[in-house]
Amino acid sequence: LPDESKHARLAMGVVPQLDNLDVELTCRQILTVFARLYRVPRGERPAAVDRALAIANLQPRADTIVRELSGGMRRRLLVARGLIHQPQLVLLDEPTVGLDPQVRQELWTLIDGLRAGGVTVLMSTHYIEEAERLADTVAVMSAGQIIARGTPAELIARHAGREVLEVYGPPDKLAALESRAREKGWQHRRSGPAVALLGAERLDGEAPEGVRRPANLEDAFVALTGQEIE
Repeated sequence: LPDESKHARLAMGVVPQLDNLDVELTCRQILTVFARLYRVPRGERPAAVDRALAIANLQPRADTIVRELSGGMRRRLLVARGLIHQPQLVLLDEPTVGLDPQVRQELWTLIDGLRAGGVTVLMSTHYIEEAERLADTVAVMSAGQIIARGTPAELIARHAGREVLEVYGPPDKLAALESRAREKGWQHRRSGPAVALLGAERLDGEAPEGVRRPANLEDAFVALTGQEIE
């Protein structure tokens, strides 16, 4: 219904993957324009702009034009733009794609702050460690379909076990281990120069020599989809 659609749009903020900022405007000008588009009352717009700038840690750059901002600052401005009207739900489309590790950490801190403030965050990401680090609930998609859903800990326990045993060696040794794993029905994956045996805690005395580590969400993802993370 039209009225419900209008209310839904006002309750949501959208942060696209594509940087579609007007490079000739300042941060403050962009946020002011979007405050008006999202129908923030005129008298409340300056405070809304200041609040969004503070959330994104952009107060020192409030009057800097976009073309002079770094990539990380522009990404934070996109987030601030999506939050200008204090939405209940924020949609983030791969917010950290292409960013260096330091800037990604800054975005993670920002997202943590949103969650702590009671904002529901729905985020798509190809970074498995990002999903494991930030998400309360993860939906794993393959070929456009959701194939598993749960907390990171639930998905790891269900599909990768508690421990992973990584066995290193020459190609013939690894090929033999993969053959043995198939015969025994052991869950395994080829991980670079190693074969990783999932659920290693269940192998008992049959486990070969290797390096044990805690299972993670990437192990569960590969077990579910058969696809390595690039």
